[in-house]
Amino acid sequence: MKLAALLSTMFVLCATAFAQKDVPEFGKIDKADLEMKQCSFDDAAEAVVLFDVAEVFCNFNSTLTTEFSRHVRIKILNDKGFNEANIKLRYYSLNNIEDITNISAHTINTDAAGNLVYTKVEKSLIYRKKFNKRYTDVIFTFPEVKKGSIIEYKYVDKASNLYGLKNWYFQDKIPVRFSRFTMDFPNELVMNASVKGGLQVERNEKQMGYRNVQTFTMKDVPALRNEPYISCDEDYKQQVVPILQAIDIAGQPRRNTIRTWPDIIKDAMEDEDFGVQLKRNLPRTADLDLLLANITDPYRKMVIIHDYVRRNMVWNEYYGIWALDGVRSAWKEKKGTSGEINLILVNLLKDADLDVKPLLVSTRDNGMVNLSVADFSQFNKVMAHVAIGKKTYVLDATNKFASVDIIPADVVYSEALLINKLSNAGWGWIVLTNPDKVFKNTVILMADIDSKGAMKGEATITSSDYARLDKMPSLSQGKSKFQQTYFDPKTTGCTVDSLWLDNEKVDSLPLNQHIAFTGKTSSSGDYHYFTPNLFTGLEKNPFIADDRFSDVFFGTTRKELFIERFTIPEGFAFDELPKNVRMIMPDTSIIFSRMMSAAGNELSVRISLEIKKEMYSVEEYPYFQEFYKKLFGMLNEQIVFKKK
Repeated sequence: MKLAALLSTMFVLCATAFAQKDVPEFGKIDKADLEMKQCSFDDAAEAVVLFDVAEVFCNFNSTLTTEFSRHVRIKILNDKGFNEANIKLRYYSLNNIEDITNISAHTINTDAAGNLVYTKVEKSLIYRKKFNKRYTDVIFTFPEVKKGSIIEYKYVDKASNLYGLKNWYFQDKIPVRFSRFTMDFPNELVMNASVKGGLQVERNEKQMGYRNVQTFTMKDVPALRNEPYISCDEDYKQQVVPILQAIDIAGQPRRNTIRTWPDIIKDAMEDEDFGVQLKRNLPRTADLDLLLANITDPYRKMVIIHDYVRRNMVWNEYYGIWALDGVRSAWKEKKGTSGEINLILVNLLKDADLDVKPLLVSTRDNGMVNLSVADFSQFNKVMAHVAIGKKTYVLDATNKFASVDIIPADVVYSEALLINKLSNAGWGWIVLTNPDKVFKNTVILMADIDSKGAMKGEATITSSDYARLDKMPSLSQGKSKFQQTYFDPKTTGCTVDSLWLDNEKVDSLPLNQHIAFTGKTSSSGDYHYFTPNLFTGLEKNPFIADDRFSDVFFGTTRKELFIERFTIPEGFAFDELPKNVRMIMPDTSIIFSRMMSAAGNELSVRISLEIKKEMYSVEEYPYFQEFYKKLFGMLNEQIVFKKK
């Protein structure tokens, strides 16, 4: 076996040397890259990844180990690209399972004479920061970065139990000229790698002695820029997902290594930082006991406990499903991670004899869960799932704005894993939807226009359910910030002179926004004209791009209703009004209607928009975009009036 292993290593070295010929050595720079002014396949790029290559070498003796070697080179094209010089590498540091070593990094510039100037990232400036009990970050920043700089780094990630075998991303928020991922593993490991994304990936596989080498390559990969109403960039990045399927040793039974979701649930229930924490008896608090005294209704108990935890616990902005420092410690300090706070919530609800279970979720920013890959790392939050009679509730005590009756917006229309003992019923996958709760805005507006075209009026905007949730983060930063965000004159064309609110502190009621505003109509000769599309939040069409790579994700269904009345001066008359119209998508998922009528010098307008689907696929986008183009044309159609 020693001879076989030696021969295997020799084959690997030969294969690696052959594979690396098209990538320059560390520090060896091509003159054309130094002189590059813009990316050849993306004129708008602020920086470009010249290459990003990695090889993961898997070894199998008595244990599985990996050695992941990566080499990255980036060209900075303008000032906006400076952010690429800040590097953070995260690894699983618990019990020394994984470690990042052999870090080399430098910035490359040219002096006045055209000579290369290398500025090394000194080891003293590379530091490690504990992210939590399980993970550590390696952090460093490149020095002397300027327009035209090239930054370059490499490192080795060594890990046991295949922790170093991670998803490989070809795509980033800046374009990538060349990307390659190589997996090198012994024949005893039955590996599978699936490719996600809609672009072409070059895939090669070679048998090198006792080892299998698989290489995945992409060139000129476009930047993954944010699109309006995208669920999560992560869901659409071009990537390779490697999976160890089995260990197949000659003369021994084949051992399947693919984990199942029941395996995940079993491990969660036995984990010191999760399942064990559900059995902790939290110290009782006199004020919570007083609030719950004589309360027998389960719904009221749930509301009181949820509100108490929200008000008394401070979220430290760290996501996670684990209570890494323990629920008792977080309860004592009144501060913790999302995992600690929501496991505290589960404990207190259970202590109140409610039917509650922990729910593993992946928020929108974290991306969709791949149901075919059973892995804890796909979840970034735990929430509380409560059943009362025939109704269920999803609670997140880190969310200061969502009432118990509404599924938090960051997980609505997603799939979540309900955790319970495998011997009991009530565990498994559920889809987090509630058709009764929608994104609903109603605008009631009245305005008077004088003979000079000056407009003065009042409006009430009622934001319910998810429309309220959407506005609350801005409002929590103060009324000034809220007004700037939603009533900016550059967007609305009007100036809000005063703003007052109802139900700001009552999360179960709609948020009513009352405004007094002034504006001015446009004019040309004897004609004045204006649009009734005021304070609707639909002033600008977000879907103007003809091409789109991601689905349109609203998350919830939507209802918009605008009821308006405009009065013009005596002696003036409305010109021909835009036609009343009703427009419906071919699949009837969007219904738009506009009704206008004039009586003397008064105009009444009623506009409604209903979107009955939470998501539109990329394949549906051409029809969807065309509908929106017509929709916004009608919303912004002008009303014309003139002197008699």
